[in-house]
Amino acid sequence: MSSTALSVAFAQSAAPGATTMLDPIVVQTDENGTLGVIAERLWLLPGGVSLVSKQDYGSLVAPTLSDALAGVPGVVVQDFFGANDQPRVQIRGSGLQQNPVERGILMLRDGLPINRADGSYIVGFANPGAAEAIEVYRGYMANRLGAMVLGGAINIMSPTAATMPGTELTVGAGSFGQVGTSGRTGYDGDGLDAALHFDVTRRDGFRDYNASDRVEIGGNIEAELSDAVTTRLFFSYTDLGFDVSGPINKEALEEDPSQVSSGPLVTPAGVINPGPNVERDRPRRDASQYLIGSRTTVDLGDHQIDIGFGYTYTDDTFRFPVSSGIRETVGGDLTGMLRYAYTPDADRLLPLFETTAQYTIGSAERRYYLNESGARGDLFGSNDLDASTLSLHSGFNIPLSANWTLSPAISYAHATRSSDDTYSAATRPTIAYNPANPTVRLPDGAVPTVSTDYDYSYDAWSPSLGLTFEPAADQILFAAVSRSFEPPTHDDLLATVNGTPNSSPGRPAPGNPTLPAAVFSTPDLEAQTATTVEVGWRGSHGVLRWDATTYYAWIDNELLSLRDATGASLGAINADQTTHFGIELGLTADLYDGVTGRLAYTYQDFRFRDDPLRGDNQLAGAPRHVINASLSYQATEDWSLGTSLKWVPDKTPVDNMNTLWADPYAVVDLKTEYRINDHVSLFGEITNVFNERYASSTLIVDQATPDQAAFLPGDGRGFYVGVTSRF
Repeated sequence: MSSTALSVAFAQSAAPGATTMLDPIVVQTDENGTLGVIAERLWLLPGGVSLVSKQDYGSLVAPTLSDALAGVPGVVVQDFFGANDQPRVQIRGSGLQQNPVERGILMLRDGLPINRADGSYIVGFANPGAAEAIEVYRGYMANRLGAMVLGGAINIMSPTAATMPGTELTVGAGSFGQVGTSGRTGYDGDGLDAALHFDVTRRDGFRDYNASDRVEIGGNIEAELSDAVTTRLFFSYTDLGFDVSGPINKEALEEDPSQVSSGPLVTPAGVINPGPNVERDRPRRDASQYLIGSRTTVDLGDHQIDIGFGYTYTDDTFRFPVSSGIRETVGGDLTGMLRYAYTPDADRLLPLFETTAQYTIGSAERRYYLNESGARGDLFGSNDLDASTLSLHSGFNIPLSANWTLSPAISYAHATRSSDDTYSAATRPTIAYNPANPTVRLPDGAVPTVSTDYDYSYDAWSPSLGLTFEPAADQILFAAVSRSFEPPTHDDLLATVNGTPNSSPGRPAPGNPTLPAAVFSTPDLEAQTATTVEVGWRGSHGVLRWDATTYYAWIDNELLSLRDATGASLGAINADQTTHFGIELGLTADLYDGVTGRLAYTYQDFRFRDDPLRGDNQLAGAPRHVINASLSYQATEDWSLGTSLKWVPDKTPVDNMNTLWADPYAVVDLKTEYRINDHVSLFGEITNVFNERYASSTLIVDQATPDQAAFLPGDGRGFYVGVTSRF
């Protein structure tokens, strides 16, 4: 297969037949123009969609999801601890308050989920550094991929021999002890292609307790079995580990953002500075995942069939602060997928009819241990967790005329969640430390064992109707109304409660070892549902290209994960009624010869509606305005310069009661790349040029106090350099 240069849009491709592409970026792809075809199909869909090329963020030492998705409007990534940490990723507010195990987005690798069967996922397994491109589907657009979430889907597309022939090696290093290397190689044969990639990074971190490391290796083999049948086998292994440096209070953030919290302080006037004792409890996460899968495509002209299988095995150890203990989860998940598309008109990129069935089943063993000053203590809980998710989707793209297309669709979802409590002791042990001297242990305690068995089933139909209008070859307008459905995960249904910064779950009063209290919460939760209307406009005129969408969603039973003022879990609840309103705007312009400007603007107004406690307050954790802007300059054929800005110009609520707020901030980065020859390139970047002290994210709580540890500092100024060799 020969290679050819193809222009791929910053967020969207130009419309089919258009003479101007949006923000041209040179991408090497196969002779069929794979990425170009994907971009053109996305352009035609009646909803929020984006395609991000590796070229958009590839000249970085160790690109993160924040880097890769910065130019995608409607996707908000809030870093937690820097580098390979667990950022909070949310689309249209879904899963906004779930962390450290996230949900609300279907996270895919080559079209098959890395989510567990219950919908949860570990965001660190989504590595943009090992991607060739990233597809983003916002809202109901993800239903066609088997999603059962309100937010959308993100598909990490691995490189193939066609998109990355030859071999490429990258080595980089920089501030905060960061070093990394990555590589990829491809074999492009006659009817058989193979690709292999690896990525290794480690970092000491900006903060006092902030080390992280990640190792990933993966590959794929693609075989043309006949003129009509192509099979692709792929695999990956990821090992992720990072210290959880935790939140600090606002005073500490302004004084020294590199420090960590040492827990509440007892004073004659009372307890101040509520928060976790990171120095004592040493919270950390170590997780690994094996993934194997296959995709077989049968192309029979008008009829296309796609068959996929995937299996993931995940081993996750999370050492929480003492208030939650140490949680170990080991299990596997199996996914089967079948898709059929009917495309009788070869000139139309979207099929006239398509239907998809996806079924995921998984089980896991979960064990809970006490956190004894960073060491694993006694077992206090064990569960066998099972989940299954069936997702069916069928839709039409009916041409009403040359310019109008009607897209009705319907999805059906059925999910089960069950827990078998395998803990056999009559009591559950508890531990505590003296709040006035938090290194000194108090007498151990125990509380009666209460079963955490449950068995839930959820199902719903979710129809949608989209309409597109193409007034010109480089313009498309769309409108859609849709229903969405999202069941709770095991992390919603089973949570540790009644812990404090100085005592384990089930011990709300550290000094009282015999006070009866629940160790776990198993709330009877409903699935959250939504009705959403959205309209959008994509197009170009002269040097300007745009992608604009606005939506309004009425949500029933929104799933919220609540925490108290110390950060200890209160379990999950269903909010009664909430609304999500947003604007997603992407702009790109060729300003001068060699100078390109980009803007991704996201507006979010997420609110409770007539809540008995919270009134019409904003939902905590959602910044109202997020602006990502960049300017790139191709100074010579071989030398490029760029600058980017992330600006949150308004304060963000930390708690649902809207009593504590994170301050606005603006962070500027610089980068440059110089191509020595066709085989060697040098690149460098300066992050947070002005050394801004800011909270890149916050803990989300229900009711905050002014002095609590709730702010997660962003990195200070950093310098990074690297070299890429291609041969």
